[in-house]
Amino acid sequence: MRTVELLKVAKKALENSYSPYSNVRISAVLFGDDGIYTGVNVENASYGLTVCAERVAVFKAVSEGKKNFKKMLIYSPDVFPYPCGACRQVLSEFFPEDFEVIVTDGRSEESFTLGELLPFNFKL
Repeated sequence: MRTVELLKVAKKALENSYSPYSNVRISAVLFGDDGIYTGVNVENASYGLTVCAERVAVFKAVSEGKKNFKKMLIYSPDVFPYPCGACRQVLSEFFPEDFEVIVTDGRSEESFTLGELLPFNFKL
């Protein structure tokens, strides 16, 4: 699936972002042989309980037994949404170092491998 198609999916998913505290809406689209899974950021008044869009998408897929993915697109019209450290670590738990991560604000985009984003991941 091309980036432009993933972006359409991300924009639709963004409608479900729950971000009343930061006012920063973020969506993530996980794509691969096991299908397409979306996630949005879900904030909480107790900030530590907030969950990022990337982890929501991964946890939805994994909870359904799906782990065969090629890339993730992360989108926000509000900021350039680089994944946080927690999300990078979660991605590294389930995907290889050559897994592609595309970050976009809808005007420009950057693409990274997971190994580039988290060169010294924690693995047991």
